[in-house]
Amino acid sequence: MIDINQAISSLSWQREPYGLYAPIAYALEGGGKRLRPTLALMACRMFGGDEEKALPVALALEIFHNFTLLHDDVMDQAPVRRGRPTVHVRWDDNTAILSGDQMMTEAYVQLEQVEPSLLPRVLHLFNAMATDIWRGQQLDMEFEKREKVSVDEYIEMVRLKTSVLLGAALQLGGLMAGASESDLTLLYRIGERIGLAFQIQDDVLDVWGDERTFGKRIGGDIVQNKKSLVQILALENANPEQLRELRRWIDMKCFDEEQKIAEVTALYNAIRVRPMCEEREAQYTEQAMNDIMLLSVPQDKKQELIDITRKLLNRKN
Repeated sequence: MIDINQAISSLSWQREPYGLYAPIAYALEGGGKRLRPTLALMACRMFGGDEEKALPVALALEIFHNFTLLHDDVMDQAPVRRGRPTVHVRWDDNTAILSGDQMMTEAYVQLEQVEPSLLPRVLHLFNAMATDIWRGQQLDMEFEKREKVSVDEYIEMVRLKTSVLLGAALQLGGLMAGASESDLTLLYRIGERIGLAFQIQDDVLDVWGDERTFGKRIGGDIVQNKKSLVQILALENANPEQLRELRRWIDMKCFDEEQKIAEVTALYNAIRVRPMCEEREAQYTEQAMNDIMLLSVPQDKKQELIDITRKLLNRKN
Protein backbone atom coordinates (compact mmCIF):
# COMPACT_ATOMS: atom_id res chain seq x y z
CA MET A 1 0.00 0.00 0.00
CA ILE A 2 1.38 3.41 -0.97
CA ASP A 3 2.11 5.86 1.86
CA ILE A 4 0.61 9.05 0.47
CA ASN A 5 2.38 11.28 2.99
CA GLN A 6 5.71 9.80 1.99
CA ALA A 7 4.85 10.25 -1.69
CA ILE A 8 4.02 13.91 -1.09
CA SER A 9 7.18 14.41 0.97
CA SER A 10 9.25 12.98 -1.87
CA LEU A 11 8.21 15.85 -4.15
CA SER A 12 11.06 18.34 -4.40
CA TRP A 13 10.43 22.08 -4.23
CA GLN A 14 14.09 23.13 -3.98
CA ARG A 15 13.87 25.33 -7.04
CA GLU A 16 14.46 28.92 -8.02
CA PRO A 17 13.02 31.38 -7.47
CA TYR A 18 12.75 30.41 -3.81
CA GLY A 19 9.91 32.87 -3.25
CA LEU A 20 7.68 30.94 -5.65
CA TYR A 21 8.34 27.40 -4.44
CA ALA A 22 8.93 27.79 -0.68
CA PRO A 23 5.24 28.60 -0.05
CA ILE A 24 4.26 25.46 -1.99
CA ALA A 25 6.51 23.31 0.19
CA TYR A 26 5.09 25.06 3.27
CA ALA A 27 1.49 24.44 2.20
CA LEU A 28 2.04 20.76 1.44
CA GLU A 29 4.05 20.19 4.62
CA GLY A 30 1.07 21.44 6.63
CA GLY A 31 -0.39 17.96 6.75
CA GLY A 32 -4.15 17.68 6.67
CA LYS A 33 -6.18 14.56 6.23
CA ARG A 34 -4.91 13.75 2.71
CA LEU A 35 -8.50 12.70 2.12
CA ARG A 36 -8.59 13.29 -1.65
CA PRO A 37 -5.50 11.26 -2.59
CA THR A 38 -6.47 8.63 -0.03
CA LEU A 39 -9.87 8.21 -1.68
CA ALA A 40 -8.31 7.96 -5.15
CA LEU A 41 -5.88 5.22 -4.10
CA MET A 42 -8.57 3.47 -2.09
CA ALA A 43 -10.92 3.33 -5.08
CA CYS A 44 -8.12 1.96 -7.25
CA ARG A 45 -7.39 -0.79 -4.70
CA MET A 46 -11.09 -1.56 -4.31
CA PHE A 47 -11.37 -2.45 -7.99
CA GLY A 48 -8.13 -4.40 -8.10
CA GLY A 49 -6.01 -1.78 -9.85
CA ASP A 50 -2.31 -0.98 -9.58
CA GLU A 51 -1.89 1.88 -7.11
CA GLU A 52 1.24 3.08 -8.87
CA LYS A 53 -0.90 3.88 -11.92
CA ALA A 54 -3.22 5.96 -9.75
CA LEU A 55 -0.48 7.77 -7.80
CA PRO A 56 -0.06 10.66 -10.31
CA VAL A 57 -3.79 11.31 -10.10
CA ALA A 58 -3.71 11.15 -6.30
CA LEU A 59 -0.82 13.61 -6.12
CA ALA A 60 -2.48 15.92 -8.65
CA LEU A 61 -5.64 15.98 -6.54
CA GLU A 62 -3.76 16.85 -3.35
CA ILE A 63 -1.68 19.56 -4.98
CA PHE A 64 -4.77 21.00 -6.67
CA HIS A 65 -6.74 20.92 -3.41
CA ASN A 66 -4.01 22.79 -1.56
CA PHE A 67 -3.81 25.32 -4.38
CA THR A 68 -7.50 26.10 -3.89
CA LEU A 69 -6.87 26.59 -0.17
CA LEU A 70 -4.14 29.17 -0.81
CA HIS A 71 -6.51 31.24 -2.91
CA ASP A 72 -9.48 30.60 -0.61
CA ASP A 73 -7.51 31.86 2.39
CA VAL A 74 -6.68 35.07 0.52
CA MET A 75 -10.34 35.61 -0.39
CA ASP A 76 -11.44 34.97 3.20
CA GLN A 77 -8.38 36.69 4.72
CA ALA A 78 -8.10 33.61 6.94
CA PRO A 79 -5.19 33.89 9.42
CA VAL A 80 -4.72 30.21 10.27
CA ARG A 81 -4.79 26.93 8.34
CA ARG A 82 -4.08 23.58 10.03
CA GLY A 83 -2.81 25.30 13.13
CA ARG A 84 -0.23 27.45 11.28
CA PRO A 85 -0.25 30.92 9.71
CA THR A 86 -1.74 30.82 6.23
CA VAL A 87 0.57 31.42 3.27
CA HIS A 88 -0.73 34.94 2.65
CA VAL A 89 -0.03 35.80 6.31
CA ARG A 90 3.45 34.27 6.43
CA TRP A 91 4.36 35.83 3.08
CA ASP A 92 1.74 38.12 1.45
CA ASP A 93 -1.35 38.01 -0.75
CA ASN A 94 0.52 38.24 -4.03
CA THR A 95 2.82 35.37 -3.08
CA ALA A 96 -0.12 33.19 -2.10
CA ILE A 97 -1.85 33.89 -5.42
CA LEU A 98 1.23 33.26 -7.56
CA SER A 99 2.39 30.17 -5.67
CA GLY A 100 -1.17 28.89 -5.85
CA ASP A 101 -1.14 29.37 -9.62
CA GLN A 102 2.06 27.34 -9.83
CA MET A 103 0.51 24.60 -7.71
CA MET A 104 -2.31 24.31 -10.23
CA THR A 105 0.30 23.90 -12.96
CA GLU A 106 2.14 21.30 -10.88
CA ALA A 107 -1.09 19.29 -10.61
CA TYR A 108 -1.18 19.01 -14.41
CA VAL A 109 2.52 18.09 -14.44
CA GLN A 110 1.56 15.08 -12.32
CA LEU A 111 -1.26 14.20 -14.70
CA GLU A 112 1.25 14.07 -17.58
CA GLN A 113 2.38 10.75 -16.11
CA VAL A 114 -1.01 9.08 -16.56
CA GLU A 115 -1.18 6.20 -19.04
CA PRO A 116 -1.75 7.76 -22.51
CA SER A 117 -4.86 5.70 -23.23
CA LEU A 118 -6.53 7.04 -20.08
CA LEU A 119 -5.22 10.60 -20.17
CA PRO A 120 -8.01 12.19 -22.28
CA ARG A 121 -10.71 10.87 -19.97
CA VAL A 122 -8.70 11.81 -16.87
CA LEU A 123 -8.22 15.36 -18.15
CA HIS A 124 -11.90 15.66 -19.03
CA LEU A 125 -12.99 14.61 -15.53
CA PHE A 126 -10.31 16.70 -13.84
CA ASN A 127 -11.22 19.82 -15.80
CA ALA A 128 -14.95 19.31 -15.19
CA MET A 129 -14.17 19.05 -11.48
CA ALA A 130 -12.08 22.26 -11.58
CA THR A 131 -14.80 24.19 -13.41
CA ASP A 132 -17.39 23.10 -10.84
CA ILE A 133 -15.10 24.25 -8.02
CA TRP A 134 -14.75 27.71 -9.59
CA ARG A 135 -18.53 27.85 -10.01
CA GLY A 136 -18.97 26.94 -6.35
CA GLN A 137 -16.42 29.52 -5.23
CA GLN A 138 -18.17 32.23 -7.23
CA LEU A 139 -21.52 31.31 -5.67
CA ASP A 140 -19.90 31.39 -2.24
CA MET A 141 -18.64 34.93 -2.86
CA GLU A 142 -21.99 36.06 -4.24
CA PHE A 143 -23.80 34.64 -1.22
CA GLU A 144 -21.76 36.89 1.07
CA LYS A 145 -23.38 39.93 -0.58
CA ARG A 146 -26.92 38.59 -0.29
CA GLU A 147 -29.13 38.99 2.74
CA LYS A 148 -30.85 35.64 2.27
CA VAL A 149 -29.59 32.29 0.98
CA SER A 150 -31.75 29.17 1.08
CA VAL A 151 -30.62 25.81 2.37
CA ASP A 152 -30.95 24.30 -1.12
CA GLU A 153 -28.80 27.07 -2.63
CA TYR A 154 -26.18 26.53 0.03
CA ILE A 155 -26.10 22.75 -0.46
CA GLU A 156 -25.63 23.21 -4.22
CA MET A 157 -22.76 25.63 -3.59
CA VAL A 158 -21.10 23.13 -1.26
CA ARG A 159 -21.61 20.34 -3.76
CA LEU A 160 -19.74 22.36 -6.35
CA LYS A 161 -17.05 23.93 -4.18
CA THR A 162 -16.22 20.94 -1.97
CA SER A 163 -18.01 17.71 -2.84
CA VAL A 164 -17.08 17.37 -6.51
CA LEU A 165 -13.41 17.08 -5.54
CA LEU A 166 -14.16 14.03 -3.39
CA GLY A 167 -16.42 12.60 -6.09
CA ALA A 168 -13.71 13.07 -8.71
CA ALA A 169 -11.10 11.49 -6.41
CA LEU A 170 -13.10 8.28 -6.08
CA GLN A 171 -14.13 8.29 -9.73
CA LEU A 172 -10.62 8.86 -11.04
CA GLY A 173 -9.23 6.16 -8.77
CA GLY A 174 -11.83 3.74 -10.05
CA LEU A 175 -11.11 4.75 -13.63
CA MET A 176 -7.43 3.94 -13.20
CA ALA A 177 -8.47 0.44 -12.08
CA GLY A 178 -10.88 -0.16 -14.98
CA ALA A 179 -14.12 0.12 -13.00
CA SER A 180 -17.36 -0.07 -15.00
CA GLU A 181 -19.30 3.05 -15.97
CA SER A 182 -22.06 2.22 -13.48
CA ASP A 183 -19.50 1.89 -10.69
CA LEU A 184 -17.79 5.12 -11.74
CA THR A 185 -21.15 6.90 -11.48
CA LEU A 186 -21.70 5.42 -8.03
CA LEU A 187 -18.20 6.38 -6.89
CA TYR A 188 -18.76 9.98 -7.90
CA ARG A 189 -22.09 10.10 -6.09
CA ILE A 190 -20.57 8.55 -2.97
CA GLY A 191 -17.86 11.21 -2.97
CA GLU A 192 -20.45 13.96 -3.35
CA ARG A 193 -22.43 12.67 -0.38
CA ILE A 194 -19.30 12.30 1.75
CA GLY A 195 -18.29 15.83 0.77
CA LEU A 196 -21.64 17.29 1.80
CA ALA A 197 -21.49 15.52 5.17
CA PHE A 198 -17.88 16.66 5.55
CA GLN A 199 -18.68 20.33 4.91
CA ILE A 200 -21.71 20.34 7.18
CA GLN A 201 -19.57 18.95 9.97
CA ASP A 202 -16.95 21.61 9.16
CA ASP A 203 -19.63 24.27 9.61
CA VAL A 204 -20.58 22.74 12.96
CA LEU A 205 -16.97 22.47 14.14
CA ASP A 206 -16.34 26.12 13.22
CA VAL A 207 -18.82 27.04 15.94
CA TRP A 208 -18.59 24.20 18.46
CA GLY A 209 -15.20 22.61 17.75
CA ASP A 210 -12.00 22.60 19.79
CA GLU A 211 -9.47 25.05 18.35
CA ARG A 212 -6.58 22.80 19.49
CA THR A 213 -7.77 19.96 17.25
CA PHE A 214 -9.72 21.91 14.60
CA GLY A 215 -6.58 23.63 13.33
CA LYS A 216 -8.13 27.05 12.82
CA ARG A 217 -9.90 29.66 14.84
CA ILE A 218 -13.27 28.71 16.31
CA GLY A 219 -15.96 31.23 15.44
CA GLY A 220 -14.33 32.52 12.28
CA ASP A 221 -17.55 32.05 10.30
CA ILE A 222 -19.45 34.06 12.91
CA VAL A 223 -16.98 36.94 12.83
CA GLN A 224 -17.12 37.06 9.01
CA ASN A 225 -20.92 36.59 8.81
CA LYS A 226 -20.24 33.62 6.55
CA LYS A 227 -23.28 31.99 4.99
CA SER A 228 -22.72 28.60 6.60
CA LEU A 229 -25.47 26.04 7.06
CA VAL A 230 -25.44 26.96 10.75
CA GLN A 231 -26.24 30.60 10.04
CA ILE A 232 -28.80 29.84 7.33
CA LEU A 233 -30.74 27.42 9.52
CA ALA A 234 -30.56 29.82 12.47
CA LEU A 235 -32.07 32.63 10.41
CA GLU A 236 -34.80 30.33 9.07
CA ASN A 237 -35.76 28.91 12.49
CA ALA A 238 -35.28 31.86 14.85
CA ASN A 239 -38.26 33.41 16.58
CA PRO A 240 -38.80 37.17 15.96
CA GLU A 241 -36.73 38.24 18.98
CA GLN A 242 -33.87 35.87 18.13
CA LEU A 243 -33.98 36.98 14.50
CA ARG A 244 -33.69 40.64 15.47
CA GLU A 245 -30.67 39.84 17.63
CA LEU A 246 -29.00 37.79 14.92
CA ARG A 247 -29.56 40.55 12.40
CA ARG A 248 -28.17 43.09 14.84
CA TRP A 249 -24.91 41.15 15.12
CA ILE A 250 -24.75 40.53 11.36
CA ASP A 251 -25.25 44.24 10.57
CA MET A 252 -22.89 45.49 13.29
CA LYS A 253 -19.76 47.13 11.81
CA CYS A 254 -17.68 47.57 14.96
CA PHE A 255 -17.64 44.88 17.62
CA ASP A 256 -15.52 42.84 19.98
CA GLU A 257 -14.91 39.58 18.12
CA GLU A 258 -14.94 37.34 21.18
CA GLN A 259 -18.18 38.89 22.40
CA LYS A 260 -19.81 38.42 18.99
CA ILE A 261 -18.73 34.76 18.87
CA ALA A 262 -20.09 34.15 22.38
CA GLU A 263 -23.40 35.94 21.82
CA VAL A 264 -24.14 34.44 18.41
CA THR A 265 -23.16 30.95 19.58
CA ALA A 266 -25.60 31.35 22.48
CA LEU A 267 -28.32 32.26 19.99
CA TYR A 268 -27.48 29.21 17.87
CA ASN A 269 -27.75 27.04 20.97
CA ALA A 270 -31.11 28.54 21.90
CA ILE A 271 -32.44 27.96 18.36
CA ARG A 272 -31.06 24.40 18.51
CA VAL A 273 -29.26 24.67 15.19
CA ARG A 274 -26.61 22.04 15.88
CA PRO A 275 -29.03 19.07 15.92
CA MET A 276 -30.56 20.30 12.64
CA CYS A 277 -27.12 20.33 11.01
CA GLU A 278 -26.15 16.96 12.43
CA GLU A 279 -29.38 15.42 11.15
CA ARG A 280 -28.59 16.57 7.61
CA GLU A 281 -25.02 15.35 7.92
CA ALA A 282 -26.28 11.93 9.02
CA GLN A 283 -28.65 11.80 6.04
CA TYR A 284 -25.85 12.38 3.54
CA THR A 285 -23.63 9.87 5.29
CA GLU A 286 -26.40 7.26 5.16
CA GLN A 287 -26.92 7.93 1.46
CA ALA A 288 -23.20 7.43 0.85
CA MET A 289 -23.28 4.18 2.80
CA ASN A 290 -26.24 2.92 0.79
CA ASP A 291 -24.44 3.65 -2.48
CA ILE A 292 -21.29 1.91 -1.24
CA MET A 293 -23.39 -1.22 -0.81
CA LEU A 294 -24.34 -1.02 -4.51
CA LEU A 295 -20.74 -1.12 -5.78
CA SER A 296 -20.03 -4.32 -7.73
CA VAL A 297 -17.14 -5.52 -5.57
CA PRO A 298 -17.13 -7.98 -2.65
CA GLN A 299 -18.08 -6.65 0.76
CA ASP A 300 -14.55 -6.96 2.15
CA LYS A 301 -13.29 -4.68 -0.63
CA LYS A 302 -15.73 -1.98 0.49
CA GLN A 303 -14.72 -1.99 4.14
CA GLU A 304 -11.97 0.61 3.88
CA LEU A 305 -14.36 3.11 2.30
CA ILE A 306 -17.03 2.28 4.86
CA ASP A 307 -14.54 2.87 7.67
CA ILE A 308 -13.40 6.26 6.40
CA THR A 309 -17.00 7.39 5.88
CA ARG A 310 -17.85 6.45 9.45
CA LYS A 311 -14.74 8.24 10.67
CA LEU A 312 -15.82 11.41 8.93
CA LEU A 313 -19.12 11.31 10.80
CA ASN A 314 -17.28 11.27 14.13
CA ARG A 315 -14.35 13.55 13.40
CA LYS A 316 -13.28 16.33 15.78
CA ASN A 317 -11.10 18.28 13.37
